[in-house]
Amino acid sequence: VPTDHTAPAMQMQDWDYEQGLPSTLRALKQKKIQYFIHHNLKYLWDPGMQCFRRLAALEKDVPCSAIHHCHSAGLSQAVQEYRKLFYGANQIEVKVPSILKLLIKEVLNPFYVFQVFSIILWSCDDYYYYASAILLMSVISICTSLYTIRKQFVVLHDMVAAHNVMRVTVFRGDHETEEIFSTDLVPGDVIIVPANGMLMPCDAVLISGTCIVNESMLTGESVPITKTSLHCPMPAGSGAPQEEIYSPEEHRRNTLFCGTDVIQTRYYSGETVCAVVVRTGFATSKGQLVCSILYPKPMDFKLYRDAYRFLLCLVTLAGIGMLYSIITNAQQGEAASRIILETLDIITITVPPALPAAMTAGIVYAQHRLKKNGIFSISPQRINICGQINLVCFDKTGTLTEDGLDMWGFHLAQDGRFLVAQQDVRDSSMVRSHFVVAMASCHSLTTIEGKISGDPLDLKMFEATGWILEEPTVEETALHDQILPTVVRPVDQIADMTPSEDMEMNEIMKVYEVGIITQFPFSSSLQRMSVVTRTLGQKRLEAYMKGAPETVAALCKRETVPENFSQVLETYTCQGLRVIAVAHRWLEPKFTWHRVQNVSRDVIECNMEFLGLVMMQNKLKNETIPILRELHQACIRTLMVTGDNMLTAVAVARECGMIPPQGKVIITEALPPKDGQPATIHWQYADVLPNSHIIPTHKEEENLLLEKDEVLPFRKNVPETVYHFAMSGKSFAVIS
Repeated sequence: VPTDHTAPAMQMQDWDYEQGLPSTLRALKQKKIQYFIHHNLKYLWDPGMQCFRRLAALEKDVPCSAIHHCHSAGLSQAVQEYRKLFYGANQIEVKVPSILKLLIKEVLNPFYVFQVFSIILWSCDDYYYYASAILLMSVISICTSLYTIRKQFVVLHDMVAAHNVMRVTVFRGDHETEEIFSTDLVPGDVIIVPANGMLMPCDAVLISGTCIVNESMLTGESVPITKTSLHCPMPAGSGAPQEEIYSPEEHRRNTLFCGTDVIQTRYYSGETVCAVVVRTGFATSKGQLVCSILYPKPMDFKLYRDAYRFLLCLVTLAGIGMLYSIITNAQQGEAASRIILETLDIITITVPPALPAAMTAGIVYAQHRLKKNGIFSISPQRINICGQINLVCFDKTGTLTEDGLDMWGFHLAQDGRFLVAQQDVRDSSMVRSHFVVAMASCHSLTTIEGKISGDPLDLKMFEATGWILEEPTVEETALHDQILPTVVRPVDQIADMTPSEDMEMNEIMKVYEVGIITQFPFSSSLQRMSVVTRTLGQKRLEAYMKGAPETVAALCKRETVPENFSQVLETYTCQGLRVIAVAHRWLEPKFTWHRVQNVSRDVIECNMEFLGLVMMQNKLKNETIPILRELHQACIRTLMVTGDNMLTAVAVARECGMIPPQGKVIITEALPPKDGQPATIHWQYADVLPNSHIIPTHKEEENLLLEKDEVLPFRKNVPETVYHFAMSGKSFAVIS
């Protein structure tokens, strides 16, 4: 099965033929292809590997250069129809099962089969009233369950099908365009993203232009995200490193995902914003989300295993009782029909016949309660699993704390040492400093309908400077071949002092403006972002970077990072503050305006000069403490999983009650095996202890209370101390 469609149309057909697929439509009719569909994904037989493989598209093993050079022209009508034979229609269709199908699935439950058997048995034994009551109860519970399940299937179907079909414009080669239905899209099509935006019908990678996207449907975050075109590598030389492979997950900032809303686009010199389709239908991110709802992963819980063991014990007891009943009734000379009825009746006594109806009624009631809170389930049996939850993990920013941040202060660094901490970043002496310019320019903010939007942290840092952000209009970008940058400037400059051709040089120099030429978006794996800027009147370009303090400091010149960097950082993080480090670098003259558009971020983000720290205050949500208290009362443990500084997370955990006042935090650092030596673990208190920071290793000296009920009997007068562990993701990977 093809997993690499990096060649042009005709070459791709030849490549398919080499892999065992027919190269033409005529050959396709003459050759039989074996395939099956499982969970809405197609699997084709690969003669070479002698196995079935999932039909992949452009999301696997495709170099970034191939996206630009081999797929930017679009597909011809013939190739598009050929690929559609394999990939099918581009739609996510949730089929609503019929009442009969749901009824059979529900009635074939082992409990209901046993109940039918019990009702028939009681009717034969003249227990009409009891049998009728159980029958009525079962019918009501089954009907209620079927109605609830089918209604929620309909809700899911309508939700998915709301934007399943739309009209899109695609390239057909040689700059020819055609308007088609979105259901006809296949991997390799090049779609045009209109200036007023659209709802994405597929997963596509941007190859030109910029888009502002709302991904709340997928991530739950309503903050608009800037999507930039995929980086086009320079022609590889003889000693060039291995070419970068495109991945929708690694290149999220360049990928438009199905179901997300493109709010607006930006393009230059009349060029259109184009994207290459990489996945369609259920293979898209939205399709995978729907599949996870329709086909949840099977889970084996100890509760179910114990329940079946319990029923097995009851059946064993019933078998013993049946054997005893047969022997005693036979000795008393009872009729054979009577012996059979009384013997089988023992089974119905051992296993409660009303159990299925009672369980269904409980699940239906739980569904009704969940529905009031906007929670729907098409697999009601999974609701029982919620009662087995004993651990809940929370993110910090935006979950436990408010989305917005407040500027707390900043700490400048100069000549390798920290200056006095300050709070007013708008001081006149700092307006044109590199530190303020970094705060005003190093971000991914954009203007939507006259309002600045973007990441809350970027927005707060920019607003703290008091600067103005100006983006080029559609008319301006359409008239210029050169990319017009987003401009930021101080607010105290009068509006009419903007550079023009008839202004004198000394007048131009009075205007202080910084143009953002290119940006490298924030990456959670890299923990940083950077921009390349040019100040009006300057010939050389500059680079600004911000991110996690440890990450930024590691990329700066050692002599520019203060010696007491770690101590100062710990002071702020222990107060629960969000700390961001900023850095600056003058770029060499070889980095021109056009060259930085295709340069790797690793080339820019090095040899920086450390500028200082920005401290942001993140307040808890009003509902955080009550929710955590309710979970603790239900004996459900709570954990925090965050990308923020560890000491900041510990401080927030204490503030919200996740760590009790008498609790102590142990910083755990694990190092992987190296040079034949085993992995090592270091333990250290996060709080300052009077004697030592290192925890004793002997059990007689210190006991760690990991569970709530684990109390030391020989220390009755000592208050109970609960220990909590804090560790980084790398340490957790080593330990696990």
